[in-house]
Amino acid sequence: MHGRPTILQIATTNYEPDREVVVNAMEEIQSLCGIKEGFLVSEPMERFGWAFFKVLLKTELLSGMELKFGDQIAKTKGKKVEEKFVTFMTKLFESKNAKVKIKLVDA
Repeated sequence: MHGRPTILQIATTNYEPDREVVVNAMEEIQSLCGIKEGFLVSEPMERFGWAFFKVLLKTELLSGMELKFGDQIAKTKGKKVEEKFVTFMTKLFESKNAKVKIKLVDA
């Protein structure tokens, strides 16, 4: 996860409200890390009642998150760092009432 941007693919059945929650949560994280323009959000692709969109986390934001939330991420469920990160992000979005599924995809 280090040294290159990371892409989260987010799946939801409630696109508009969940996208807003995801963007607001990312802006909050960015602000806590003291970073501007640290992420990008793609347009959705819709299939079978689900909307899929991607959030690209730039390297600078990932580094900031590691510094700020590294301990919390390390304590999260999962064997690999990537699994822990996905679980951490899922819990963050769920805590703000977004019902989303997240997976890491390659850039």
